[in-house]
Amino acid sequence: MSEIYNVYCDESCHLENDGQRAMVLGGVWCPAGKRQEISQRVREIKVKHGLGKDFEIKWTKVSQAKLSFYKEIIDYFFDDDDFHFRGLIVPDKTQLNHDVWGQMHDDWYYKMYFTMLKVIFDPKAKYRVYLDIKDTIGADKITKLHDILCHNSYDFSREVIERVQQIHSHESEQLQVADLLIGALSYLHRDLSTNAAKLKLIERIKQRSGYRLTCNTLMREAKFNLLIWNGGGK
Repeated sequence: MSEIYNVYCDESCHLENDGQRAMVLGGVWCPAGKRQEISQRVREIKVKHGLGKDFEIKWTKVSQAKLSFYKEIIDYFFDDDDFHFRGLIVPDKTQLNHDVWGQMHDDWYYKMYFTMLKVIFDPKAKYRVYLDIKDTIGADKITKLHDILCHNSYDFSREVIERVQQIHSHESEQLQVADLLIGALSYLHRDLSTNAAKLKLIERIKQRSGYRLTCNTLMREAKFNLLIWNGGGK
């Protein structure tokens, strides 16, 4: 029987004209059978730090007052062998030239999602992909993303990528951890520096991952995998 994995995806600054240069797509993934255990452990850390178990972890909430909590969440992610991250960073969206490549921004967006996810997919396993519900990603986009992921993976019968669906981030601890890691990468690659607690959390991620977060990791890096995308304008 094939192993089933859940993949929880989020994004930062992905819109074409949002005034931000750097874009980040990313996702955390774990065996489906470990989902409940990971959720429970994250909730326990929330309660340990005086927060309700339903407190929503978000990069925008990182502050000095909650720094020890967020550091422990980062440490838990790196300590759990069943919890993994893959991120794709586009350093400068202003360099994109969609007209040259005969595509719309949405077409390129789907390509980037596949590029981000393809190193996760093992043809011998099965995957359920969950995306944070956002106004900018409707049901039609979810359907198209599923089609593109399956087509580019030669998974025409959808035996590998079983589903792609939206969920609310407040209902998923894994999606909240994805938001935290993606937010950190976005903050770093947008050269922001006004929040000391966020800078300290980024340093913790660098320390625990062993990476500077500004260069590619090896493609087969299993724990914290990064791609700095430079597609020559594609």
